[in-house]
Amino acid sequence: MFKNIKKPKLSFWQIWNMNVGFLGIQFSFGLQQSAVNPIFLYLGATEDLLPILNIAGPVTGLIVQPIIGAISDKTWSPKFGRRKPFFLIGAIIGSLCLFAFPFSPVLWVAVLMLWILDIGNNMAMEPYRALIGDKLPKKQLSFGYQMQSLFVGAGTLIAMISIIYFQDIFGLEEEAAGSIPKWLYYAFFVGAILSITTVLWSISRTKEIPPTEEEMEEINQFRKLSLKDKFKQPFVEIAQTVKTMPKFMWKIAGVYLFQWYALFVYWQYIVPLLKNTLNFTIGEATSQAAKMSLTYNSVTMVVALALVPLTLKFGGRKIYAASLVGTAVALFIIPFVNDPILLLVPMTLFGIGWAAMMGIPYTMVSKIVPQNKRGIYMGILNMMIVIPMGIETVTFGPIYKYLLGGNAINAILFGGVFFAIAAFLALRLKPSASESVTEL
Repeated sequence: MFKNIKKPKLSFWQIWNMNVGFLGIQFSFGLQQSAVNPIFLYLGATEDLLPILNIAGPVTGLIVQPIIGAISDKTWSPKFGRRKPFFLIGAIIGSLCLFAFPFSPVLWVAVLMLWILDIGNNMAMEPYRALIGDKLPKKQLSFGYQMQSLFVGAGTLIAMISIIYFQDIFGLEEEAAGSIPKWLYYAFFVGAILSITTVLWSISRTKEIPPTEEEMEEINQFRKLSLKDKFKQPFVEIAQTVKTMPKFMWKIAGVYLFQWYALFVYWQYIVPLLKNTLNFTIGEATSQAAKMSLTYNSVTMVVALALVPLTLKFGGRKIYAASLVGTAVALFIIPFVNDPILLLVPMTLFGIGWAAMMGIPYTMVSKIVPQNKRGIYMGILNMMIVIPMGIETVTFGPIYKYLLGGNAINAILFGGVFFAIAAFLALRLKPSASESVTEL
C-alpha cells in the first residue's frame, strides 16, 4: 500500500507558473480546431471527408497518452523529474511540426503533418494533467485544474487572435485550389514559438515532488526489466487498470462519449456551416469561426476560476451538467443566426461549457485515483476522450452525407442533441459510498 505524500500548499503564482506551458500546447490545439480543416479544404478535401481526415487525433491520443502516462509513472530523475521530460519532448515535436505544417504541398502531406503534430501534443498533454495531481494537495486540486482550464482558453484565444490578425494584415487572397493562403503560415509560426517557450518556462520554475520509498522501489523494479518487458508493461498495466478502475470513471465515459463526439462535429463543421448560412468563402468562414472561438475562449478564461466556488457550493456534477445544457443551447441557436456579430452571443454559453469540461472531470478523477497511478489514470481518462472522437471520424462522414443530407446546419444541430444527452448523463456522476470522491 502506497503512503499518501503530504504536499505543501502552493501559492497562486506557483500554480500559475506550473500551468504556463499549457498555453503553448493549447495554442497548437486551437490551430487544430480552427485552421487545420480549412487547410484540408484549401487542398481539395470534400466536406464529407473531414471526419476521417481528423482520425489522427483520436488514434494518437488513444495510443500515446495512456502509454506515456504509464511510463511516466515509472520514471524519476533527480535532475529532470517524472513528468517534465515527456512534455518537453512533446513540445519540441509539436513546435517543429507547427513550423512545417503550412508548407504542405498536397492533402496527404497535411494529413501526415497532423499525425505528427498530434503525437507531440498528446505526449505533452498527458503528463501535464498528471503533474497537477502530483503537486497539489486535495484542497487545491479544483483550483489547479481550473487554472489549466484558464490556460486552455488563453492558448486557444491567442491562436484565434493570430488567425484574425494575420488575415487582417495580409488580406484575404483569392482562393485557389491546392494553395494555402500566406496569412495562415504566420499563425502556425507563432504557435511553433509558443509551444516550446511556454513549456520551458514551466519546467524552469517547477520542481517535482520526489517519489516515496515505495514508489522508488517500483520504479527501480521497472528499470531492471528487459527492453521487451519495458515495452510490454504499459499495455499490461493499462489493461489491468481498466479492469479495476472505479465505476465512477465508467460514468464519466458515458458523458464523454456524447460530449466529445459533439465537440468534434462542431470543430469540423463550423466553417462549412458559416459558408452555408452567411454565404462566406473558406477564408471568410475561417475568420468568423476564429472570432467565435476567440469569444468562447475569452469567456472560458473569465469563468474558469469562478467555477471553483460554484462547484464547492453546488457540487461538481450539477455545475458540469448545467454547463453542458448551455453548450447544447448554443449549438441549437448558431445555425439560425445570420448576423456575424450576433453569432458571438451564444458562444458565451459555449465558453462556460468549455471551462467546465476542461476542469471539473479532471478534478473528480484526480480525487479518487492513487498517487502512484495518477499518470495512467489520466491517460485512461484521455482514452475516454479520443475513443468518441475516433468513433466520430469513422461514422459521421456517412451520417453527414446520407442521413443529414450533406447539410452543415443539420450537423451542428446533431451536435447540440448529443450535448443535451451528455448533460443528462452528467447528473449521474454521483460517486458510490466506497469511492472516496468528495463533491467539488
